[in-house]
Amino acid sequence: MHLGLVGLGRMGANMRLRLRERGIEVTGYDPNPDVSDVDSLEALVAALPTPRVVWVMVPAGTVTRGVVEQLAALLGEGDLVVEGGNSHFTDDAAHATLLAERGIRYVDVGVSGGVWGRTNGYGLMAGGAEEDIAALMPVFDALRPDGERANGFVHAGSVGAGHYAKMVHNGIEYGLMQAYAEGYELLTAQEIVTDVTGTLRAWTQGTVVRSWLLDLLVEALEQDPQLATIDDFVEDSGEGRWTVDEAIDQAVPLPVISAALFARFASRQGASPAMKAVAALRQQFGGHAVRPAQPPA
Repeated sequence: MHLGLVGLGRMGANMRLRLRERGIEVTGYDPNPDVSDVDSLEALVAALPTPRVVWVMVPAGTVTRGVVEQLAALLGEGDLVVEGGNSHFTDDAAHATLLAERGIRYVDVGVSGGVWGRTNGYGLMAGGAEEDIAALMPVFDALRPDGERANGFVHAGSVGAGHYAKMVHNGIEYGLMQAYAEGYELLTAQEIVTDVTGTLRAWTQGTVVRSWLLDLLVEALEQDPQLATIDDFVEDSGEGRWTVDEAIDQAVPLPVISAALFARFASRQGASPAMKAVAALRQQFGGHAVRPAQPPA
């Protein structure tokens, strides 16, 4: 199978490597010529056999819409566009409608795995028609973790379902990170606990709170025991807000996820050890940028 991949940033570049390692031919395009295989979207489309399959992995919103619009003009009947960024699920219907007018198929995929996906595999949540999902299965199988397909891939539903599932996934992620971070802060507040990092490490096997996120928090603390090099300012990339907005629309109570989102807002108002831990976790699993610690006023 030969796949076109648009967007070769942190996620896209690693996805290209994993796909190639597993026998999928990939032609990638990125505005950065140092990482791109071709010099334009037109050249990418020309390099692909028909029916063409193009996976879009660029920032959500205006950038994604622009790429989809360009592809609508370049692709033809029977081609397939896969949108794998962190788009809001409501954007998918508009993308699918625009492409369908030209006979182009559309699938949305929520992708989880961050900078570790190349080696560990990516969790994939797809939305679209059954026949389109089936056509993409060699790509999904190459990207997902090894083992049983159902443990790393789901056809979640119709167009929009993949990004909806990823939105909820990321909302849960907010709550989990906040719980670990608050536990870390409470441990540091009690002077009788003299080995905070060791305590957290002791939870990584056999306990009910063990998880990959906990492993990453321990790793961050082993690299920087006081998290002294990281500022406690924590960004939110949008999915947490969308999850809370959707909960309001559906009248579903989300007190934990909502509080985790608001805690990130609070991180922008003053020093917080807990928010340093959240910032460290985002850097560990996703390669997200952190701010250097600020000197005391």
